[in-house]
Amino acid sequence: MSTGFEGQRRADLGDGTFRNPVLAGDYPDPTVLKDGEDYYLTYSSFDNAPGLVIWHSRDLVNWTPVGPAVPNPVGCVFASDLAKVADRYYLYIPFMPAPWSTLDAPSIFVTWTDDIRGPWAEPVDLGIRGYIDPGHVVGEDGRRYLFLNGVDRVRLSEDGLATDGPIEHAYDGWPYPDDWVVEAYSLEGPKLFRRGDWFYLVSAVGGTAGPATGHMITVARSRSVLGPWQNDPNSPLIRCTDPAQQWWSRGHGTLVEGTDGRWWALYHGYERGYQSLGRQQLLEPIEWTPDGWPRALGGDLSSPLPMPATVADASHGLPLSDDFATPSWGVRWSFDHPLVDELDRADLAGDGLVLRGKGGSPGESSPLCVHAGDHAYLVEVDLERLDADSAGGLLLFFNPRLFVGLKLDETGLTTYSGGVPTWGREPGGDGVSNASIRIESRHHIVTMWYCFDGGDWVQHSTRFEISGYHANTMSDLQSVRPAIFASGQGSVRFRNFRYQALED
Repeated sequence: MSTGFEGQRRADLGDGTFRNPVLAGDYPDPTVLKDGEDYYLTYSSFDNAPGLVIWHSRDLVNWTPVGPAVPNPVGCVFASDLAKVADRYYLYIPFMPAPWSTLDAPSIFVTWTDDIRGPWAEPVDLGIRGYIDPGHVVGEDGRRYLFLNGVDRVRLSEDGLATDGPIEHAYDGWPYPDDWVVEAYSLEGPKLFRRGDWFYLVSAVGGTAGPATGHMITVARSRSVLGPWQNDPNSPLIRCTDPAQQWWSRGHGTLVEGTDGRWWALYHGYERGYQSLGRQQLLEPIEWTPDGWPRALGGDLSSPLPMPATVADASHGLPLSDDFATPSWGVRWSFDHPLVDELDRADLAGDGLVLRGKGGSPGESSPLCVHAGDHAYLVEVDLERLDADSAGGLLLFFNPRLFVGLKLDETGLTTYSGGVPTWGREPGGDGVSNASIRIESRHHIVTMWYCFDGGDWVQHSTRFEISGYHANTMSDLQSVRPAIFASGQGSVRFRNFRYQALED
């Protein structure tokens, strides 16, 4: 049965408590900025464009999108850092080489704006190569610094748009016990803040996927950003300690002060049994010991937690359904593995969305994807092939090698499972230009329907199971996303994309 809900799952229970995740679906590597009574965050957008969508909240639980900060990424976007100095906002971004990118090594860039709603400046290359996960901080000397995975450190110029000195090693990390079951050491994600006389360095070790007990959040502190850094004697701050827990691979966090002075940790984790949803954003309360160390209070996150603040009529998310009347690039739709000019393929000037074809198959087409954070949902779209040599369809898409769904071309319907065409052919559809496709994913069981030229719905002859569509299967830090695509030499018109959450 449909719940009638068309957007992100809401964490706010309406009784003064919330239940994780606060952002359901794939929103990994969160960076959050407290700006007066407002909070802003973004997350890794990887091979999707537009990228680095900024979200806004007043209570750290209910979030609404502001817009993308980087319309045309120059590479695959890893974990960034959002900062504010004086009245200017900065995003420090690691771009990774990709087949569509001119980069030949991981590279740190920076973009800035005086208005968080944008527009943002064209990203500036800082000349830092071979690093990811920048973390910005202003030191006790008033100078600006950027910490990097490893953990290394480089001083920045006064305006934060260039380096001002060599890259130096800063911190060795916390050595967890040798018998812990982890993916890899992978010291990464440095996030820094000052509280009282101490600078705190929050980082992640243990690997971001792999075993459920691998990823974790650790904390060190120093009187100076130049060190030396002292590890919390009760490390780690946060970790999944048992695969029976609901949230796995808990790590890559930011600590932030609430509007009432309480502190919170915002980080990501995989949901047990639903790794296909990607790394979802988790929030839990933090208390401070008398000697100045943070302690996490959320336990295994199985129970509701008190809201950080009460905000009247707080909204959350956005509807995922789209009539294609106005653009929503980045906020709702993102191209997977796009070229720099990918948006030129999309035309909203007429009736619906006209998408020019790309590649010869769904995996080569840079499909348009939306985030899904529900355990069960239904998606549907109407499509019209505008040219003989055109193909279009609807997918549940993990990456170019792994997806399930239907394609309509001049020969009829082709079914894809596991990223390849299946042997079976559905009857009818030869030479058909107009069709509607519906896909239901209910706890990883996929059922599909189709109809031609406004006729009756026909249930697809085969159901598919997609619980294995996740990072530990494909070594790709993505999630399963509903997607529309156009391939071939012609164009396809899409109308009435509908997303519906279903009863769990």
